[in-house]
Amino acid sequence: MDNAFYYETHIGKIGIVENGTAITHIYFGEILTKDINIIETSLLKKANQQLQEYFTGKRKHFDLPLAPQGTEFQRKVWAALQDIPYGATYSYKDVAENVGNIKACRAVGMANNRNPIPLFIPCHRVIGANGSLVGYAGGLDIKKKLLETERQNA
Repeated sequence: MDNAFYYETHIGKIGIVENGTAITHIYFGEILTKDINIIETSLLKKANQQLQEYFTGKRKHFDLPLAPQGTEFQRKVWAALQDIPYGATYSYKDVAENVGNIKACRAVGMANNRNPIPLFIPCHRVIGANGSLVGYAGGLDIKKKLLETERQNA
């Protein structure tokens, strides 16, 4: 059974879920499920510590075991997202190029949308080709705050 714990951050309450060995999900706000133990494990404490360091600009890279579940293509996109430098933004086209399929912009967008571990897999760093903020699981206000936090601390 998975474990989760909720933490208050400057972007609101965040739920972090782990499976005993790796982080599997991040939720904005609370999740209600019978299949998750609400308990703070050492891995969840470490994840929260790194998240708090990220928010203050002390951490630019996360060092956590991650286990996102998805298709091979989704996992490839999520790996590419982790290569986007702190404080930088890429377009969907940039990510498509990085995964080896320039025509996969929409598929990259869908993989971005299905990212189960936002923040640790920084899908907030992907923006529209014209520089506009488009789509984010936590809402565009949170995406904007995350990008501003990174710009201020880069």
